[in-house]
Amino acid sequence: MQTRGIRGATTLNSNSKEEIKTATVELVKEIMKTNSIQKEDIAFIIFTVTADINADFPAKYARLELGFDTVPMMCYREMEVQGSIPLCLRALVTINTEKTQKEIKHCYLKGAKALRKDL
Repeated sequence: MQTRGIRGATTLNSNSKEEIKTATVELVKEIMKTNSIQKEDIAFIIFTVTADINADFPAKYARLELGFDTVPMMCYREMEVQGSIPLCLRALVTINTEKTQKEIKHCYLKGAKALRKDL
């Protein structure tokens, strides 16, 4: 079994707890659905947010709304790069799988689609 990373990102409409909750749940569910993975497949998740998101922690909502109470998760702040997409929440979901790297499908939603125009 291999450990593989699945990247994903989305954008929020505003810096609020409700927006962070909605965006986190939507993004993680989409990553899981698109890659046909179960909670038990997840080794850990790293969330990052741009500096304009600070109302709450994305990992909190993965625990509360998705039941990820046994999944190790951390939240970090993205580098501040001029011209970067505002209100952007990113995730790196690391899974244990038999899938090859080419079989992994990364998920970019809403305004974050601009980050990976190749997908």
